[in-house]
Amino acid sequence: MIGAPFLLAPLDSAHDRTVFCSDSEPLNCYLREQVTQDIRRRVAACFVALADGHRIAGYYTLASASLLLTDLPASTGKKLPRYPTVPAVRMGRLAVDQAFQGQGLGGALLADALDRAARSEIAAFALMVEAKDQAAAVFYRHHGFIALPDSPHTLFLPLANVQSF
Repeated sequence: MIGAPFLLAPLDSAHDRTVFCSDSEPLNCYLREQVTQDIRRRVAACFVALADGHRIAGYYTLASASLLLTDLPASTGKKLPRYPTVPAVRMGRLAVDQAFQGQGLGGALLADALDRAARSEIAAFALMVEAKDQAAAVFYRHHGFIALPDSPHTLFLPLANVQSF
């Protein structure tokens, strides 16, 4: 999914998280201070794009989640079983280091997350995200995500659509 200059790998202790600097201080702090605890507790998985084999150029996290059937657009919900919730994969965080912005890395990380979620042996209806602001919501809509009718910063993409990527 990611072009030649980047290697995608699960985050591990050999990766230097201290120099990562995106435009979002909360995302920087999360990578430096919290992500290893979340991985150890099995509440999130973190994947990094490595430049030159060692520098973290970007990262994203995935975790299991669910969407309320009643929150989905009616046209989507009517095609699903009448369970109260449908399984989903949540991409909790996505960040690109300032030095690597403008190279399409964010889109490549998103494509990799979609591919991982779609290939999983554990069933999930969609990949969902909580956009942190309007610019992030625009980014996800550009990539085909659909906003929940009553929560425009919560977006989802049915994983059945991923085969078209």
